[in-house]
Amino acid sequence: MRIIFMGSPQFAVPSLVALHAAYEVAAVITAPDKPAGRGKQMQETAVKHSAEALGIPVMQPSNLKDENFLNDLAVLKADLFVVVAFRMLPGVVFEMPPMGCINLHASLLPDYRGAAPINWAIINGESKSGLTTFFIEKEIDTGLILLQAELSISDAEAAGSLHDRMMEAGADLLVKTARGLDSGQLQGRPQMIEFDKTYPKAPKLFRETGLINWQNPALSIHNLIRGLNPFPGSYSAVAGLSTGDNLKIWTGKVLEMGGNLDPGKVEIREGNRLIVGTGEGKLELLEVQAPGKKRVSAADFLRGIHIKGEFFFQ
Repeated sequence: MRIIFMGSPQFAVPSLVALHAAYEVAAVITAPDKPAGRGKQMQETAVKHSAEALGIPVMQPSNLKDENFLNDLAVLKADLFVVVAFRMLPGVVFEMPPMGCINLHASLLPDYRGAAPINWAIINGESKSGLTTFFIEKEIDTGLILLQAELSISDAEAAGSLHDRMMEAGADLLVKTARGLDSGQLQGRPQMIEFDKTYPKAPKLFRETGLINWQNPALSIHNLIRGLNPFPGSYSAVAGLSTGDNLKIWTGKVLEMGGNLDPGKVEIREGNRLIVGTGEGKLELLEVQAPGKKRVSAADFLRGIHIKGEFFFQ
């Protein structure tokens, strides 16, 4: 079975490596190089770097409907296309291979269709999520399901940790899926949709997604913080500090006891504990980052700031 692999970020690399070890990967399709960083140096994708190290030909089309690209794709005569963390494909591409085009999605479909399933599962306080392989169809994340794998989520796990666990588990699931299709023993099944049930979505993340509303319960804020760690990060406007008007918040924990505190109001305990009131309960901030500074513990942050009048979160 000949495979063409499509992907760009680090999340897709273990899947490429695992498939390359099990099958013939005829080519890799990835995003074009683009300028990045302060120096705007041209940067290649993680998948391109890995493919070149494995000796796999790489294609980087800017237009997936370009006639020359489609001709080059057809010449490769691949049996199966595999997509991991890539962009939307036009029908002329995903309908090309005789065995179909499959995708690895980081949720248990039909839950969390969309661009950021790992983040939204944590933001919504889920205790489990998982991975799904499925056939790509015209509507996003709606195709026939092939295999699924469930993963638990602890109440302290951040999105970065879940991302890394899913990255490795996804590679295993993709190989199992490819073997099942290759042997003819695996068939797709429709996604079971209950019409009276609301399924959570996973829309794209923006910087504004991370703005904390201190009127929300402490648990909801805690979930938002860990769901956006390490990207794009959560933040809050602050008043009364010499460090600037905004503060990034990387980790925290919900305090079960200790009385009430108005939303956004700060309580500094023992000189090194930073506690903030919310709409329901209190949140202790454990790691924060002032503008232009490094990420530090709350204790180190408190030692290095100058409070100008009343210090509170807005």
